[in-house]
Amino acid sequence: MPTMDPIPALRFDNTYARELEGFSVPWKPALAPAPALLFLNRPLALELGLEPAALDGAAGAALFAGNAVPDGAEPVAQAYAGHQFGGFSPQLGDGRALLLGEVLDAAGRRRDIAFKGSGRTPFSRGGDGRAAVGPMLREVLIGEAMHALGIPTTRALAVAATGEPVMREAGLLPGAVLTRVAASHIRVGTFQFFAARGDEARVRALADYTIARHDPELVGTPDRYAGLLRAVARRQARLIAQWMNVGFIHGVMNTDNMTLSGETIDYGPCAFVEAYDPAAVFSSIDSGGRYALSNQPLIARWNLARLAETLLPLLGDDAEAAIAQATEVIDAFPGGYAAELLAGRRAKLGLLRPDPTDEALAADFLALLHAGRVDFTAAWRRLGEAAAGDDAPLRALFPEPQAPGAWLARWRARCAEEDAAGSTDAAGAGAARAARMNAVNPRVIPRNHRVEEALEAASDDGRLEPFERLLDAVRRPYDDAPELAPYAEPAPAAVTACYKTYCGT
Repeated sequence: MPTMDPIPALRFDNTYARELEGFSVPWKPALAPAPALLFLNRPLALELGLEPAALDGAAGAALFAGNAVPDGAEPVAQAYAGHQFGGFSPQLGDGRALLLGEVLDAAGRRRDIAFKGSGRTPFSRGGDGRAAVGPMLREVLIGEAMHALGIPTTRALAVAATGEPVMREAGLLPGAVLTRVAASHIRVGTFQFFAARGDEARVRALADYTIARHDPELVGTPDRYAGLLRAVARRQARLIAQWMNVGFIHGVMNTDNMTLSGETIDYGPCAFVEAYDPAAVFSSIDSGGRYALSNQPLIARWNLARLAETLLPLLGDDAEAAIAQATEVIDAFPGGYAAELLAGRRAKLGLLRPDPTDEALAADFLALLHAGRVDFTAAWRRLGEAAAGDDAPLRALFPEPQAPGAWLARWRARCAEEDAAGSTDAAGAGAARAARMNAVNPRVIPRNHRVEEALEAASDDGRLEPFERLLDAVRRPYDDAPELAPYAEPAPAAVTACYKTYCGT
């Protein structure tokens, strides 16, 4: 395996490989016969201390296809287990991914850099270890959209075509490697791997490592393992609330896809809901609706309970006391999640001060959207126009324009009470409220039909222009620029009704 000339700004410090013996297997990426760089995340490259211009052309293609391992990297395939659709698999692991190592970015944050689609590993379980262009570009689009929306997420640094096809159900597809950046790749399933083997020493080592990396204020404290569980619960409560407030459906919330850092990871069969439906499922493999939109907070709690089980031996010698301590955290999760969700919904409604009626007000708005099969994203955005005094765009979304009338009267009364308490004139308050709402209610999301159009053009025809235009749009979710109008329009109802996503493996 050839090595690159050292990149001075990219200094690896591979604590995971160095400090956690037995947690991974050293491995090398497969060689790509004809690498070509399809995408480079220039803003992210700068965050990492890289010079984007130096990565254009053959050098970048070789690096991001896996043909040239950067100086200082120590590629490993990570071990983990996981509950997949409720069934436990004691050994999963990086079957087509490699952690190259960690770097400190320009802000001093430790970031993992990893490949996805870089070939078979000891954890491949019969898979080919490869990835196709379409699913890897999907990770770019959804990850960058989530980042622009302010939702914690892993991000794509680059996608390189390999020049080698991969065989999938749809036939031969062009192959690609994704380079992913994450706060870490520590998952609930990482803990489960060692807990399932009764290896308490390695569970403890992993917990200590995770605390030092993500919750350093807990290092050395007597309550640190319970503190870790509480911290993960807080991060997940906020993350899932943010998903719900933009209508994002992850699609495969297995425990190996739940990070302890609180970042969204693995954009396989994911989608944004259009016509609002709490039972919405787009994943082709979720036939029972386990990971439906409204089930996501329930599954997050279930996954946290699986994490808690692995930590029980660390919570003390008294088994009953340890179970009680963990149960307290798990039982508190719904309340923490509800508070995060309501805070987000209050902002979406343009409200600044809490009121006991706010939860019902938000829920009743969603019930109206559900009853009318109204587009979730467009409705919230047009509610901002109603705040500025124009109800017509919102009413036009409903089959019966008078349907939201009574609710709008309640909302306006609530807004007026808040404005009176703040001694603000009505006109000024309306404009300010509309501006606040437009800063949290996106106009542009990765509309499912637009994503599919872009990926089909890239995969079938090698045309990247639709992908690049869509990427530009989703990176500006709150922008009212006229050129973004086509990306703000919902898909035709017939398309939404039969839309399915696939895991991309």
